[in-house]
Amino acid sequence: MMGTERPPGRARRARRRRRAVAACAAAALLPLAACDALTPGSAAEAPGPRSVPSRTAVPDEDITLRLQFADAPLMVDALIAAFEEEHPRITIEPRYKTFSDYVKNLKLTMTSDSAPDIAQFAVGMTDLAEEGHVLDLAPYREAYGWDASIPPVSLDQLTAGRASEATGGRALFGVPAGLSMTGIYYNKELAARAGIEQPPRTLAEFEDQLAAAEEAGLTPLGVGALDSGGLHLWAALLNHQMPTDDYWDWVNGTEGATIETPQAIAASERVIEWGRLGYYNDSANGTGQVDSTAQFTRGDSVFLINGNWAAGQLATAMGDNVGFFPMPGRRPADPVVASGFSVSYAVSSRTEHPEAAGAFLDFLTTPEAGRIISDNGFLPTNAEAAEPPRGVLADVAEGHRLAVADDGITTFPDFAAPAMLDALRSGVQKLIAGRVEPADYLDALQDVWDEQHAE
Repeated sequence: MMGTERPPGRARRARRRRRAVAACAAAALLPLAACDALTPGSAAEAPGPRSVPSRTAVPDEDITLRLQFADAPLMVDALIAAFEEEHPRITIEPRYKTFSDYVKNLKLTMTSDSAPDIAQFAVGMTDLAEEGHVLDLAPYREAYGWDASIPPVSLDQLTAGRASEATGGRALFGVPAGLSMTGIYYNKELAARAGIEQPPRTLAEFEDQLAAAEEAGLTPLGVGALDSGGLHLWAALLNHQMPTDDYWDWVNGTEGATIETPQAIAASERVIEWGRLGYYNDSANGTGQVDSTAQFTRGDSVFLINGNWAAGQLATAMGDNVGFFPMPGRRPADPVVASGFSVSYAVSSRTEHPEAAGAFLDFLTTPEAGRIISDNGFLPTNAEAAEPPRGVLADVAEGHRLAVADDGITTFPDFAAPAMLDALRSGVQKLIAGRVEPADYLDALQDVWDEQHAE
């Protein structure tokens, strides 16, 4: 056994309760004014309505919308230009931030008096929605007919599991502008050298292929665990172990949910075992996702764990020599399950122009926007909006289609809490290096979850 002896589960849960109670007690001793001082320019209560109006007509006047985002600046610029051409009286002023800075400052940004009208949906946005700082878009969902133009599973990720006070149906706190999923890329020439003739149908077959690659003197699997590649690997294995309903409960903060399950233990054990067998690239823990992708294009590994956002780069660099498949399940007939989300946008409750913001969100569902989204390496919400993809892009699109059909797109695990990303990243690095017990790793994740969702 690795590491030191752990306290039993009951003792660990009691420790968490004591920590949460102590934090709440300490908070109770602070004057409310001190809390307000932490976020200058913010209001304790969100101003204005909690949902967009039912009307969608944009006032006939010059309007400026401020948009803050953290992903795909070239795509955002192209979408804004196309939207402004159709709506010449609406100007959108984009402001880009790096993802880490964006997430770190999201609460301050969205609760300040200078909050942007539109903001990219990110970790922590559901808390802001619950507090009324983000508008419920359910009235526009009905008025614009988004259920017909956006896969339901992609909208479900943006509901926070809440009902809409405005419509009585499900709430909606964002609209996708490009969908994503993670999976496995493979180098066809190297695979053939290892005797691998086709993508695996089961996880056991995939493990056989990893072993065959290792026996052929090749690096089986490229992982960029320095940032997010490692957690994508762990989540891909978890997707076929843990029931999706239980996983969604955990990510959504449902009372009593836990990641400390036998299925999560099994997924974590497999990450350790693959490291012990030498399946990962050298210095996986010191390699970023971008670098692991570049290494893969040079033929440094047979397989690569990454998302669809890398498909365009790989297609350009490798042509027909690269393919893609979702992580397979335990049986050939198992549903296709894969982590994915979308570059999505929410509307601030402080906006003075909800109809104009709604018009921009609806534009994201159009064929013109779909072509822009596809050209920038993302999957359009409407698969018929762009030209049929070819090569590895077609593989990714087919994998996503199967996952959507099986209701198998799950969100990334860091959405369980704003502080979860650091715990996942460092924890998976320890799994890869064989320096942590699976139970201890999951215990650390649950600690973060408990601190976020403790009453």
